[in-house]
Amino acid sequence: MAESASAVRVGTTELAPLAPPTSSTGLFEVFRRRYLLRLLVGREISARYQGSVLGLLWSYVNPLTQFCIYYFVVGILFNLHSNVQNFAIHMFCGMVIVHFFNETFNAGTRSIVRNRSLVKKMAMPREMFPVASMLVSLYHVIPQMIILVVVCLLTGWLPGPGDPIAIILSVAIIMTLGTAMALLFSAANVFFRDVSNVASIMTNFVRFGVPMIYPYSLVAERFNGHTELYLADPLAEAVLLMQRAFWVGTTSDPSATIAQHMPDHLYLRSIIALGISLVVLGIGQVVFSRLENRIPERL
Repeated sequence: MAESASAVRVGTTELAPLAPPTSSTGLFEVFRRRYLLRLLVGREISARYQGSVLGLLWSYVNPLTQFCIYYFVVGILFNLHSNVQNFAIHMFCGMVIVHFFNETFNAGTRSIVRNRSLVKKMAMPREMFPVASMLVSLYHVIPQMIILVVVCLLTGWLPGPGDPIAIILSVAIIMTLGTAMALLFSAANVFFRDVSNVASIMTNFVRFGVPMIYPYSLVAERFNGHTELYLADPLAEAVLLMQRAFWVGTTSDPSATIAQHMPDHLYLRSIIALGISLVVLGIGQVVFSRLENRIPERL
């Protein structure tokens, strides 16, 4: 057997040039290695509830606690939205989306640093860690959705034919945009650990930048209908879609609720918002790919 610096020859057959194993070829490689992704997601979920008495029940307790606090302060103590029917459901629809995005963004930002031992030792797509954080957050959306469906059914929810499309679009926007932001900030957090604190501060603004603790009609009223900049935020569309799917059907007159509290062409706006989120995801992948070769040495 003769060996050269660039290739290996066995007998009369020349093998491919020797090269170190690559750790990433992008998001497509992440989903090609779905087995590793499932293991990582399962590991994250198990670690979160390890040693906990209630375990998965905390996924129900935490959103219920937040809901009760917001509802008592905003809905009862301040009585700000007494003219919005079933305001508690309106607000909880927004909470589901806001919590999903914030958890994906914050956990995804810390995912590379938190898994530094795996990043340095294993040849695997490093995008897998932000994606796994998003899937863990999606897993915790399920209990919140169950609570939302039960409450809506108890109030006489009548789902419409377009509601499943609204739910799918809403979740798809958050999955895409949350993963995009997690990719961008997780790579930057390796070089500047202050980035995780910046992400936490940014998520504080999300709760007030979407129609969660106030209806969209209030925004349209205060800005005299000039809400294009407000609606340019994909998160606002995601919240409105979830409210369209659940809250609208619990009101006494869904058609009047849509006319008063929903923007025109919501589904078209949401498709555009999903497109914007995909563009941001593409940018996040490009930035991550440019930085990932320097990640192990900085860890």
